[in-house]
Amino acid sequence: MDYTLRLFLMNAELARKAADKVGNPNVLINLVSRRVRQLNSGGGGLSRPLVDAPASMGVADIALREIIEEKIGWEMPEVTELIRPQPRKRRKR
Repeated sequence: MDYTLRLFLMNAELARKAADKVGNPNVLINLVSRRVRQLNSGGGGLSRPLVDAPASMGVADIALREIIEEKIGWEMPEVTELIRPQPRKRRKR
């Protein structure tokens, strides 16, 4: 299933709050999809929810709540301005 479609299957209020917290929707999709994979893996400490969640709550909603409650950290890369290299000046012969 497409990750953008999964966002629509999540709780809309949680998705909005998490989007406000993260700022970039592409980063939010990556965070949620990675965390959902970890929660679904079933083994080790990473597969346990970091927030109290009822059994009826889906893993995508759990991932969103973890983002909202800042249980998951992320860093945004620094934006660097690209510059076009200047062509070399040719010497006249």
